[in-house]
Amino acid sequence: MAQSKMKFGIDLGTTNSAICKMESGEPVIKKTDTLKDTLPSCVSFTKKKIAKVGDSAYNDLRQDKSRATKKWSNDRENVFIEFKRNMGTDKSYESSNMGESFSPEQLSAEVLKALKSFIADDNITSAVITIPAKFKADQIAATKRAAQKAGIEHCELLQEPIAASMAYGLSASNKNGQWLVFDFGGGTFDVALIKVEDGIMQVKDTEGDNYLGGKNLDYAIVDSIIIPYLKENYSITNIMENETTRNILRDAMKFYAEQAKNQLSFKPQADITSQLDEFGEDDEGEEIELDMVITQEQLASVLTLVFQKAIDITKQLLKRNGLSGSDLDKLILVGGPTYSPVLREMLRKQVTPNVDTDIDPMTAVAKGAALFASGIDSDVKEELAIGTVALTLSYEANSVQPIEFVTIQLSKEECTGSIPSRLFVELVRSDNGWSSGKVEINEIGDVIECQLMDGKNNAFTVNAYDEKGTTVPCFPKEINIMQGIVVGNAVLPYNISIEAHDSGLEKNVVKSVKGLEKNQQLPAVGTLNGLKTRNQLRPGMTEDTLVIPIYQSEHNADGTSAIHNDHVFDVVITGDEIGQVIPVGSDVDITIKVNRSQMLKLEAFFPISGDTVEKDVKIEARSVITSHELERLKDSANLKLCALKSSSAIKDLETVEAEKLINEVNDRFDGEKSSEDGRMHLRADICRAFLKMEEVEQGHEWDSIEAEIREEFDRLEKANNELGNKYDQQVTAVRSQVDTVIRSKDVRQGRIVLDDINSLFVAVTLIYQLMGFIDFHLRNFSTIQWKDATRARQLLQQGKEIANTNPSESSLHPIVRSVIDLMIEPPTSGPGVSF
Repeated sequence: MAQSKMKFGIDLGTTNSAICKMESGEPVIKKTDTLKDTLPSCVSFTKKKIAKVGDSAYNDLRQDKSRATKKWSNDRENVFIEFKRNMGTDKSYESSNMGESFSPEQLSAEVLKALKSFIADDNITSAVITIPAKFKADQIAATKRAAQKAGIEHCELLQEPIAASMAYGLSASNKNGQWLVFDFGGGTFDVALIKVEDGIMQVKDTEGDNYLGGKNLDYAIVDSIIIPYLKENYSITNIMENETTRNILRDAMKFYAEQAKNQLSFKPQADITSQLDEFGEDDEGEEIELDMVITQEQLASVLTLVFQKAIDITKQLLKRNGLSGSDLDKLILVGGPTYSPVLREMLRKQVTPNVDTDIDPMTAVAKGAALFASGIDSDVKEELAIGTVALTLSYEANSVQPIEFVTIQLSKEECTGSIPSRLFVELVRSDNGWSSGKVEINEIGDVIECQLMDGKNNAFTVNAYDEKGTTVPCFPKEINIMQGIVVGNAVLPYNISIEAHDSGLEKNVVKSVKGLEKNQQLPAVGTLNGLKTRNQLRPGMTEDTLVIPIYQSEHNADGTSAIHNDHVFDVVITGDEIGQVIPVGSDVDITIKVNRSQMLKLEAFFPISGDTVEKDVKIEARSVITSHELERLKDSANLKLCALKSSSAIKDLETVEAEKLINEVNDRFDGEKSSEDGRMHLRADICRAFLKMEEVEQGHEWDSIEAEIREEFDRLEKANNELGNKYDQQVTAVRSQVDTVIRSKDVRQGRIVLDDINSLFVAVTLIYQLMGFIDFHLRNFSTIQWKDATRARQLLQQGKEIANTNPSESSLHPIVRSVIDLMIEPPTSGPGVSF
């Protein structure tokens, strides 16, 4: 068994996928069964329970969707596409032919198996698979699971814009400057800002939308061009009013929308004609047919709205980094929709004229993935044939230097069969323009200076000989060194945060882990020190738990409500995992490690006991939000926006971004709520709107705190006056605190002053507080956990009698303290740590 470099790169796309193999130093796209560069990411299940993938399945899909219009029912679906949009969710695709349901990752695994089948001479057990730059943790984990199901034991994940930039950068003439990768795919959109210096590339920032892509373009054409044509020529009122039949019609028309979109990327108009007897009948029994012409002008008016969203995201990215379009040396196009002349013209006008179309937008990602793979050691070791000499070669797979040093050693323990008494190794560059000559090698090893061709992926054949010059089989047989470009590490697309209780603000918020901020290079390690436990942990007590919720959040989300950020996983530490009691309020330090593929591990260290608890973050599929839940969330966002806009302290300009997002959601809601990925898209935008509104609120947080301080202090003064002015001195001291904090406008100090006011109010009104305590706990006695319920009831009854006859602080206070001692304090809800 011996270790080798990876050699396969896979672009697992929403609508199309591709596989690329490194051959003689070149990334070679492997043709599909229909001799195409890309494979439709479509899976069909036949009545004979056979899974078909690719063009054949896509043809089945078209028939499936048109057949559904005959009975206006889609209860017997067996063909599925665009399931990548639902990766990481519990969405299931039910196949009537198979009699079972499939998850998005299972369907993705079928696509991966099909891609593997195009490589006849190799068993693929390791590969680099690309993912959108803005994929969330659950989507990433689902992709890893899909690879495992497809037999890819070692799967490295690479962000798609990085892969594309590698494919572009290798042949680029200018290897300096600011590059922008604009990746508009079939289902997702990413934009990445890349700094290039002397061929060394590093991703500086990324942005995107996991629910924006060619699918949105297709349905925009359906809704704005094809459906109006049908309304004009057929009676489809009833079809359009029913959600099920409306979606069946839209799905059937989507194929022609895609056809028009593709044709109009290369010619001025597209003739759209359906086949005879392809569709069902309209409301009046007339067969529906398409016979129409769509022009570039019609298409432009529709696509512009969708493309503008991507361009707006691009502008936000540039603005965030203090750049404008004039600072960009190249804008690199990736993804099929970027063929659109509409998009290219919009980019030239709104972003930069430096739009580069040199690379094939359909295969660039797969090629870049293969190039990246050639520099990664595979974790899956290969079985060596008998009589093979095993060598260990150490070198940098990417270089901007003309020479690369390669260390070669003999690996005796890996060799199979006899080893020559003297072993010689020769490296020969694939163009035969350079050879190392025969260098004697042993277990100590030697270093060879390899001369590299500029701007190319240099392949070197590894030849081994015995002392008589006879060729000896060896492993590896080839190495690749890419000259002219060095790719820096991928970066985190989001902050890694935890939910914690902010003791100063008295609310639960997300707090970024230091070292795991957005755009931090991977792999990375982050820490949060000085946190406090909110529950106790007792050794061996499973019911004692400390919950640490992990989130992904945007760069400006610190201090916001966790519910509007993206939940990853709840790490739960129990008493079974610690050696001694961890009291409430104990220090806990948290360390989170993120590997190259964004998989997470957490360590919690308790200084009081010296215990360190390690936890793998196991990310499962999330539940898709229901239409009802989404409706409530949308209504809540609209209400909050109205409240902000009605506040005299908040200017209209401050709510513009949130209002734009919410208006877009309101406009899209009916069209997207019926599909799982549509609902997830709507939810993501609503949460973004909530975060924007929280930003506005935080900007005015002092205003509300000041109003609360003034109101509570007035209440305190009034109570003190009405109850005999016994606390005049303390009230005067608090008044001084109030004046000071109002001048400073310090939010945290304001919270402290509020606590002081409330504490003094309790002291001023103590007799009423004590009587209220007794009355409340008698009325709610059965809902409270007691150490001794009989004794607690006796004390409360005694207190009630005193309160009814001759109440005094001196008589009631001891009773209340005794009752409190008998109460079992429930564990703190919410996050298990505070700061």
